[in-house]
Amino acid sequence: MSGDRPPPVVTGRSAPVAPDDRPAAARRPERGAGGDTRPPRPTWVLLGVLVLAQIGYPLTGGSTRAALTVATVVLGYLLSVGHALLTRGPRTAAALVTVATGGGFAIEALGVATGFPFGSYDYSGELGPKLAGVPLIIPLAWTWMAWPAWLAATRLVRSGVRRVALAAVGLAAWDLFLDPQMVAEGYWRWRDATPALPGLPGIPVSNYLGWLLFGVLMMTLLRPLAGSSADRTGPADHPMYALYLWTYFSSVLAHAVFLGLPASALWGAAGMAVAAVPLAVTLVRGHRRQRPPAGSGHRRLDATA
Repeated sequence: MSGDRPPPVVTGRSAPVAPDDRPAAARRPERGAGGDTRPPRPTWVLLGVLVLAQIGYPLTGGSTRAALTVATVVLGYLLSVGHALLTRGPRTAAALVTVATGGGFAIEALGVATGFPFGSYDYSGELGPKLAGVPLIIPLAWTWMAWPAWLAATRLVRSGVRRVALAAVGLAAWDLFLDPQMVAEGYWRWRDATPALPGLPGIPVSNYLGWLLFGVLMMTLLRPLAGSSADRTGPADHPMYALYLWTYFSSVLAHAVFLGLPASALWGAAGMAVAAVPLAVTLVRGHRRQRPPAGSGHRRLDATA
């Protein structure tokens, strides 16, 4: 009949596709969960500013360096919480703030008051205002690195228990860089720093064990509170991978060359490599799989895309 529509044209192995009557929002790929969404532009901008601030750290000193430290933590906090919000929504961002920021403040206040679980220590006044003896930026630092550590582990490991363990180690190993650097600047001090790791005087082993203990608790709580979207990763998470790998490689370089802390460069390089090296290898392999064959003239699609 003249009024009939022409039959759909089938090319290759493609099959006719029925019109999708769903609203546009329903057809949108799931954010941060393996969809084709690009990383939110503000996250790349914040990451760039953060990198510049960290590059400037070895070039400054005194109150300027302390102010730059505070600014860097705030930038990292905005980057991680902003990424969680933009890629996974308010529930995940709220869970991150509750567990990492709120939990971070609670564990730090407990530590300052009782010495558990890190050991007995005190903060100086160089990191800004304090509440219950804890500078307000300290819980922000926990949040800053907790989110990329979680996403790195999620990219690498499927099992819930193993993922929690890797995320906790990935976070706690960061302190092998952080504590020696901050203690050297006088931002906090330990009342009893024994026993200590070889080459890292002034910081008790109990501190690193406390980090690991709280990391396990934090990552265990994050998943059920954040929802199922925290179980998957996608292209939108690339800024967080870049943040984690930048933190690793730049810390090794800074401690070994610019800050005069070769022992923490070695300890941190070994500890954080547990998550950073497999992450780097996985990302490189994934990039190679997605590259088009030479002379093909088109992009090869990943089977999981």
